[in-house]
Amino acid sequence: MNNLFADRMNNVHKSFIREILKVTENPEIISFAGGLPNPDSFPVKEVQEAVTNVLTSNGEEILQYSTTEGYQPLREYIASRYKKNGLKVHPDQVLITNGSQQGIDLTGKIFLNKDDNVLVESPTYLAAIQSFGLMEARFKSVPLLEDGADLDAVKRSLDENRIKLFYSVTNFQNPTGITYSQKKREMLADILKDRDTIFVEDNPYGEIRFLGEDIPPVKKYLDSGVLFGSFSKIVSPGMRLGWIVAPDEVMEKLVTAKQASDLHSNYFTQRVVYQYLTDNDVDKHIEKIKAMYRDQRNLMVEMIEEYFPEDVKITRPEGGMFLWVTLPEDLSSLKLFDLAIKENVAFVPGKAFYTDDMGDNTLRLNFSNSSADKIEEGIKRLGSVIGSLMNQKRHK
Repeated sequence: MNNLFADRMNNVHKSFIREILKVTENPEIISFAGGLPNPDSFPVKEVQEAVTNVLTSNGEEILQYSTTEGYQPLREYIASRYKKNGLKVHPDQVLITNGSQQGIDLTGKIFLNKDDNVLVESPTYLAAIQSFGLMEARFKSVPLLEDGADLDAVKRSLDENRIKLFYSVTNFQNPTGITYSQKKREMLADILKDRDTIFVEDNPYGEIRFLGEDIPPVKKYLDSGVLFGSFSKIVSPGMRLGWIVAPDEVMEKLVTAKQASDLHSNYFTQRVVYQYLTDNDVDKHIEKIKAMYRDQRNLMVEMIEEYFPEDVKITRPEGGMFLWVTLPEDLSSLKLFDLAIKENVAFVPGKAFYTDDMGDNTLRLNFSNSSADKIEEGIKRLGSVIGSLMNQKRHK
């Protein structure tokens, strides 16, 4: 049967993270692998009330087909929230999607031909590699510095290649936790404004900054950009509800692509989420999430400082759900993973987030989905395994 599959399937592989999560189903394993929000943050009671309200008041309507663009009041709500970032977004520039990840898929479909060049950060979000790989794109990458992408490398790549699309996670990047500075966002917009390159800004974590001041998206300075958002981190990931903000001419193509894909996002879920948002103080709810994640992040950093060897470097994110670990260059995180699993600790080796043969000495840790006890014990075990691996290397 192998000869029957489309050639494009040779360019995309299974999610390494999803495969790891199968291993972590063992309840004895302390997992820092999944990109999972903390379930203690889910507004179960409030969502239950929202479900009852929408079924009671509009039961027949919400069980019917709907428009591709999405529920108009929900789009208006999303557009209005961007005012606090200094963005003027019209509801017609908002498309409701099945999670922000569908935004990656639809954007790839409307912009990318086979062998088109896509610029990504190094490392970058694994699902973007999968999705754009399915479009048979060619990847070019630029290094990440502490304040965002290396803009000299961005300029060089744009000058030397015809880059069709530049994909970036500007806030608390998955996998590194790095955030673009205000200055770098403005400079990046200036670099791109006269280029024939579409800038795609993925922002699923922007609402969960727990340290420092919020920074507007790059789209504030670059009207032609495409911006993704999500309710997965502030309401529930299981509802699979996100959105795309895009210029009118781009939105027209996105709507057509979505009609061909799934007609429209789950209308029942849209109505429930909107009911929840209007019946509750969502900003107060987000503040609770931020306080929880700040404590978990701070504890993980504290434990790493106590238990990891000094040669190990980490990022110190000001929001989001991840931090990034860089081991000494001669250590492999794949080898470390094999050893750590024996001690019932899991993480994601960094190679999964690269489009080239890099990152063997890196790994991603998720802090949002672990209790304080598990963070302390898991980091202690992982630190011990790293120390053992370093000692093995020294004595070879």
